[in-house]
Amino acid sequence: MITALLRLLCRLLFRLEVHGTENIARYGKLLIIANHQSFLDGMLIGLTLPFRATFVIHTTVLDNWFFRQCFRFIPHLAVDHTSALGIKKIVKLIDSGEPVVIFPEGRITNTGSLMKVFEGPGFVAAKTGATILPVCIHGAANSYFGRLSSDYPRRFLPKIRLTYQPPTRIELTGTHTSRERRHLAGEVMRRIMQNTLAASEHVSTLFTAFLDAIDLHGRKAIMVEDMKQVQDTYGDLLKKSLALGRLVAKVTQPDETVGVLMPNVSSTICLIYGMSAMRRTPALLNYTSGTQGMNNACVVAAIRTIVTSRQFLEAANLTETVAAIPDVNILYLEDLRSRFTLADKLWLIFYALRFPRCVQQSKNPDAPAVVMFTSGSEGKPKGVVLSHRAILSNVAQIRAVIDFSPHDKFFIALPLFHAFGFTAGAILPIVSGTRLFLYPSPLHYRIIPEIIYDRNCTVLFGTSTFLNNYAKYAHPYGFHKLRYVIAGAEKLNEEVRKFWMEKFGIRILQGYGATECAPVLSVNTPMANRPGTVGPLLPQLQHRLITVPGIARGGLLYVKGPNVMTGYYLYDKPGQLQPTASNIGPGWYNTGDVVDIDEDGFIHIIGRVKRFAKVAGEMVSLETVEMIASRASPEHQHAASAQSDSQRGENILLFTTDYALTRETLQTSAREMGFTEIAIARKIIIVAELPLLGTGKIDYVTLKNIAESAS
Repeated sequence: MITALLRLLCRLLFRLEVHGTENIARYGKLLIIANHQSFLDGMLIGLTLPFRATFVIHTTVLDNWFFRQCFRFIPHLAVDHTSALGIKKIVKLIDSGEPVVIFPEGRITNTGSLMKVFEGPGFVAAKTGATILPVCIHGAANSYFGRLSSDYPRRFLPKIRLTYQPPTRIELTGTHTSRERRHLAGEVMRRIMQNTLAASEHVSTLFTAFLDAIDLHGRKAIMVEDMKQVQDTYGDLLKKSLALGRLVAKVTQPDETVGVLMPNVSSTICLIYGMSAMRRTPALLNYTSGTQGMNNACVVAAIRTIVTSRQFLEAANLTETVAAIPDVNILYLEDLRSRFTLADKLWLIFYALRFPRCVQQSKNPDAPAVVMFTSGSEGKPKGVVLSHRAILSNVAQIRAVIDFSPHDKFFIALPLFHAFGFTAGAILPIVSGTRLFLYPSPLHYRIIPEIIYDRNCTVLFGTSTFLNNYAKYAHPYGFHKLRYVIAGAEKLNEEVRKFWMEKFGIRILQGYGATECAPVLSVNTPMANRPGTVGPLLPQLQHRLITVPGIARGGLLYVKGPNVMTGYYLYDKPGQLQPTASNIGPGWYNTGDVVDIDEDGFIHIIGRVKRFAKVAGEMVSLETVEMIASRASPEHQHAASAQSDSQRGENILLFTTDYALTRETLQTSAREMGFTEIAIARKIIIVAELPLLGTGKIDYVTLKNIAESAS
């Protein structure tokens, strides 16, 4: 009777939702694990289980008189998770057939994300062979029963959701010592917890996720700032998004792919969300690719209309470049404002702002959310179609492994037309309640460190090249507020990593991804970091390694998961979706990268398949050539390419900014690193600077053309 009454109260007060009840069953040996969000967690799990279970609690919980009285009516076992005796008690209880509930974090989160996962629960699961039933609690942390800091939104009666995931087990193979087995079991438990968090995140559309964040954090919460130094609140962003969406809807058709040619400003983000609400798909054009590059993108995605800003084009000297794009209608935001009539203003004030969820024209998470474009390094660019599900799943995957909070402030200078900049700049912070500073160009190496210092930014995303240049011009105290510095888009130079640690005491976390994966596939985190790798794969991702002839170590990486693209738009079939598929099956994406994955799950990038040279019948990674050069001359930049050779198959050329670099120096470096003579560049070409793409990556297409034409 009391249980039924409490269950009814929870459903009324907290609008309690329970998902995945089909996964709940009474197994022979059962260990139920959950993230720990509040003091309500035990009661919530107990009320939703159809059978009696014993709760494992920390001994300190019983120090509180109130909880001592509560646990008089609840089966419990008070232990110290770090005590061997406590672990034995839990093992004995599970072996007796009693279902046990345990919180692997051991403490209530104060970040809103997963805290440190203790090894004990994983060891218990492995030793007993128990079936693990994961459950994710969502929303309880924002109640007054949680322990979040004052930066986080608090609600008296927040909506709470419990999601039971499919059962699993921890099975360790191989010969390991007891300490190693305990560590491995703890790592598996951590991954299970992260998978549970990512899989339990509610996936909708970009605009719905935007509105959910507004409901949680409030319309007055300050969110975005750009170079205009105007701070936009959630309410401001919503108003701009609805207005811009209404304007674009006047001149386009539902489900139309519309080109967006805009810089890193708050209006660009609002345009993306507004188009999402009105069932238009933004295609983010790379304004550094020139007339031909943008025209190719328009052909690929069947773009008939481009939305841009006359002020932006004039400032970036792009007016003539854009005017030369044939067969498209160029719409300027400055001109569209005059089309916002009195009726539109009344619609906005009295309807759209009051009932924004009713304005949304589509709530299909599998519909296209954005079209992005590959660099065209392998020919004509491809249009990468990413669904709402893919983008928001990638955000959930990232948030499951790294804690971002309202206390943080992102600094984003990477262009939004780049997948890394789009997800990290336009989506992740907005739907997570994290503040954001947008900067129009990543190339202002002297200015950017000063802005990061002045605006108290705590999270920085960048490429190895950009981070290296920021560090050169930054004051040693300039980055004192940074909590996370995450490198992606290109290989992190070892010297850059050391430079940041020595000058600022900051550990750069290297990640890896692809535009086709929205884009993050793996990343080093504070919980799992190994220098020289790109971290473990994100939760919910499946992978396969396919052997590549001539390459002894690792294999070609294929991935499948909720963040993988819907498919491509190709130049020879404009606007026709080619679903994601590969030679191992539908839904599998071939990354084109040769990687090796160690026993702890960390990914070692060996190189791209297309960045191997076949020299005298032997496959040589061009990245290895660059590593040797970086070791020999760490203060300069280096890039390797290959040219055809009738006798040797291919020759390796090294482009470098070091005028003093010689083959003898490279030979010494190669011997120290354990590489053979064949990995040393045959020719050295001195350049003032390496050509870069707008995303910060080295322009290997240009270097390849130079290499082929070099005598």
